[in-house]
Amino acid sequence: MTSLQKYQGDVRKLVIAIDVGTTYSGVAYAVLDPGVVPNIQGVKRFPGQENMAGDSKIPSILYYRRDGTMHSAGAEAAQPGMELEAEDEDLQLVSWFKLHLRPERLDSGEIKRSELPPLPEGKTVLDVFADFLRYLFACTKRYICQTHASGESLWSSVQDRIEFVLSHPNGWEGLQQGKMRQAAVMAGLIPDTLEGHERIHFVTEGEASLHYCIRSGLATDVIADGQNVMIVDAGGGTVDISSYSFISASPLSVEEIASADCIMQGSTRVNARAENFLHERLKDSAYGNEEDIKAMMDYFDKSTKPIFKDKKEPAYIKFGSMKCNDPKVNIRRGQLMLTGTDMESFFMPSLESIVATVQSQRQAASSPVSTVFLVGGFAASPWLYVNLQRDLDTLGLSLCRPDTHTNKAVAEGGVSFYLEHFVSARIIKMTYGTIVGTEFNRMDPEHVLRMHKRVVRPSGRTMLPDYFSAILTKASPFRNEEKSDSYVKEAREAKTLDTMSAEIISYRGARRDPRWVDLEPECFTTLCTVFADTSKVTKAPRIASNGSRHYVQVFDIVLMCGLTELQAQIRWNENVTARGPAKIVYDDNIERFH
Repeated sequence: MTSLQKYQGDVRKLVIAIDVGTTYSGVAYAVLDPGVVPNIQGVKRFPGQENMAGDSKIPSILYYRRDGTMHSAGAEAAQPGMELEAEDEDLQLVSWFKLHLRPERLDSGEIKRSELPPLPEGKTVLDVFADFLRYLFACTKRYICQTHASGESLWSSVQDRIEFVLSHPNGWEGLQQGKMRQAAVMAGLIPDTLEGHERIHFVTEGEASLHYCIRSGLATDVIADGQNVMIVDAGGGTVDISSYSFISASPLSVEEIASADCIMQGSTRVNARAENFLHERLKDSAYGNEEDIKAMMDYFDKSTKPIFKDKKEPAYIKFGSMKCNDPKVNIRRGQLMLTGTDMESFFMPSLESIVATVQSQRQAASSPVSTVFLVGGFAASPWLYVNLQRDLDTLGLSLCRPDTHTNKAVAEGGVSFYLEHFVSARIIKMTYGTIVGTEFNRMDPEHVLRMHKRVVRPSGRTMLPDYFSAILTKASPFRNEEKSDSYVKEAREAKTLDTMSAEIISYRGARRDPRWVDLEPECFTTLCTVFADTSKVTKAPRIASNGSRHYVQVFDIVLMCGLTELQAQIRWNENVTARGPAKIVYDDNIERFH
């Protein structure tokens, strides 16, 4: 295990990492005192589970009243008798809400947005996400104030200097990060200012898990040997798979060696397949009603699924009372018997998908991988661990898993991520750039095909729109540095150039050198828009070939992907180099500057 370094800041701070999972959520934190080695701690006591001190996770569920206000959340919403109270007060249960936030491209035959548990009427996923963040933050404040000596004084000293780390699946991108930041503002974690926004940091669940494996000592031998590792973070909704190479042991330096993957094969899919099975098995039984199947699924999730380990052994689901019997469907004295083969069928698609993704990522890695770390709540499944270990062994891969607390990896790893940026290089998942105009060339067949789109700029030049200018290309390694390209905008009036804006576009297609948007419009997605105030730039008039006067503004689009959040800026000269903040606005057309 590598040691944390003394905090080098000038003032006391608090860093809080929040892991909002599909099924369970957790929080970790560290008080940062100048000159003191931080201590990463988990929040281990939540309302509703005081008798389970030491449990670092709570259910990701909420109950809402019909007027839209939150009634309860977390462990308080899962207490005995809560279902009766919900029925009496007409409360609505919300679960799996995180999956409503996922990118549309992650929809698949396994899970569609329309199949998710519904959100309350009049509530968006951001509303629910914000309510849950607010609840977790309040729990964290209460825990720190009650656990630390002079806790109230400690909180008062840092409440305006809290840095937040929000984790998310590998497959989430800038749009999802922007929504999470918006939810943090709605929850009151930060003010809606540029300074407030900068106190929100993002980390992928894969990278946070890597940090946890390093901090927990699981990766000690691997680091010493300079091996490459793969992290499989098996959670409730997603399984996140990432590959890294340990470049240096002292100081510790890690590089990503393959584009990270995210598959929708978490433990909730096991539940979904089991529920479909029960509906089919019990369709002609007196116990095939929604109420009984719900009771069965509650028991399955809490008791049957976690202990299943061998298809040779039957599994049992308790429900109802001892009087419940239906031998035709294997129900006896309030217990439904499932064969081990039935149980295995619920798990198998997840296993097969994980193994296939591991194989694919291993082949794509820039150097060979020999060790796989399995973390996350789903990692605790004995069946998943044994069978994944068997399948990976046939591929020449060894599988390791922490002995306990695999479900706290992401939260504690998130704090470590903030303190120590081990990962110095990442693989670009897609091509990033912007859409510009390019000068018409009548000798180019591609240009001739689009000559009906020609436009004449104030300079008199003839241009073609919808040309993609790539700045970062897919599958290339990117270190903590900047990539940029230069562009120019023309106008007949100088004041038109007092502001600059440009869309940052991603390309997800198969072409190595995408150029024309109209060939694959479905492969291009707008991620964000960057903006700059260039009103202080002196703009001298230019005379076009046709004698007309016009003005130009040259600027750079700068992309910074060193950390897990894509950042973009516009850079320009006004006697000195100036930069504008990232801001989501709408823009005009620009062209590439040669």
